[in-house]
Amino acid sequence: MTNPVALYESSLSSLKLLARGKVRDIYDINDKFMLIVATDRLSAFDVILPDPIPGKGRVLTHISNFWFRKLGHLMPNHISDLSLADVLPDEVERAQVEGRAVVVKKLKPLPVEAIVRGYLIGSGWKDYQSTGEVCGIKLPTGLQQAEQLPEPIYTPSTKAAVDQHDENVDFQKTVDLMGQDLAEQVRDASLTIYREAATFAKERGIIIADTKFEFGVDDAGILYLIDEVLTPDSSRFWPADEYQVGISPPSFDKQYIRDYLETLDWDKTAPGPSLPAEVTGFCAKKYAEAEIKLTEES
Repeated sequence: MTNPVALYESSLSSLKLLARGKVRDIYDINDKFMLIVATDRLSAFDVILPDPIPGKGRVLTHISNFWFRKLGHLMPNHISDLSLADVLPDEVERAQVEGRAVVVKKLKPLPVEAIVRGYLIGSGWKDYQSTGEVCGIKLPTGLQQAEQLPEPIYTPSTKAAVDQHDENVDFQKTVDLMGQDLAEQVRDASLTIYREAATFAKERGIIIADTKFEFGVDDAGILYLIDEVLTPDSSRFWPADEYQVGISPPSFDKQYIRDYLETLDWDKTAPGPSLPAEVTGFCAKKYAEAEIKLTEES
């Protein structure tokens, strides 16, 4: 963690630390709000790697906030009206997390990751090759790698603990976990958000091949979009001008890191291997490119 512009782990003494996730540090504010800090940590294959990606947390925060504003007409989200200065009056502490922290409403997170796939790639491609299905959903025969699906599909997974692997589940399992009505709301919202976002992103030169959403509910049971949304960490972004069917396209996301890790003799369990500076630097550059393309600002 020697890179002076990278934040591997935040340290705020004025707020109580609630948790450290794969990327985010979460601090308690009061019974209604908490502070989420996006660090520069990177997880791959559900393992937190020892080297940060400089500036990644700022990019993730900026892109998420952009989408939360843009998609606000579809459903509410967890962003509060409080500013960072409202909860971190100390300038030194505030400077540590400026641009990478948001004050959010406390909501009850749902126990599933809502994954939407618009293209046949990654584990879905492997699944399709062996079974003709993706997560139990039957697809037409003869599809190629990276081909756009006839319609986006919803393939949820359970949430795993840090350093554990998520597990793909069918829709009925999500019904068992949270009830028919809420499971349907999550599925339908995920597909609606993906379709609108994918259309917008493609106009900006980015194909969103797949993505994952997280949702929470308030005390009244109202559904909210939470965590991060449509970032290079939670999505597979491809440059539209380099896309072609039949190959795994280059990406703006951490697929570059995954591809590098696949060349190593590593069993995909903690601890993760160190990354060369040229690898972290290239990844940081791709994240920034995605930010500029989507938001038209850096």
